Amino acid sequence: MSKPLVVDYYTDILCVWGWIAQRRIDELKQQFGDQVQLDYHYLDVFGDVPSKMAGQWGERGGYLGFAEHVIHSADGFEDAHINPRIWVDVRPATSANAHLLLKAVQITGGKEASAHLALELRKAFFIEARNIGELPVLLELASEQGFERKEINRCVQNGQAMAALMGDYQRARQQSLKGSPSYIIDNGRQTLYGNVGYRVLHANIEEQLKNPENEASWC
Repeated sequence: MSKPLVVDYYTDILCVWGWIAQRRIDELKQQFGDQVQLDYHYLDVFGDVPSKMAGQWGERGGYLGFAEHVIHSADGFEDAHINPRIWVDVRPATSANAHLLLKAVQITGGKEASAHLALELRKAFFIEARNIGELPVLLELASEQGFERKEINRCVQNGQAMAALMGDYQRARQQSLKGSPSYIIDNGRQTLYGNVGYRVLHANIEEQLKNPENEASWC
């Protein structure tokens, strides 16, 4: 059996476009199955939310202006429900705590367990308006999904989770990734970024699977 095509998928857990892209990720898994291996990574878009709001949204309504932007961005995507409370009265200070938790789960429970928890964290924020910037909330959500706090805490306290997270952040910078989500196909031979439609993703992946020796896809 041939090796699967590796897609390195970079997101920030608080990014609305990563939330919107979830339906496309689910469809890719369904369509390609074992032919494609999705490796989940995180990058720093909302690491310092207060500075981001002051610098990028200070003259555009601040948190309230950003909240309107998020709701508008998700218009037309029926699978990407947005709770109107987020960014209005539920304002995570950082995405880094969630990323750290997810790397700890990845180390202790495996990639699929971490991917599952990432989706649950997104649901908790975007649908339920729970503040996933706060560690107690994150640990509660992890417990609700059956993950052992003791194992998570051990991985955080011994530095393994932080090292893995810094590895993600550094690789994202080295590859000059512009934002969330970013798709790195076949060890960097193709990079897709932003609100990429499913047909574009499907075409690029399909072309790589059909012609793995080509220098670049014609899609």
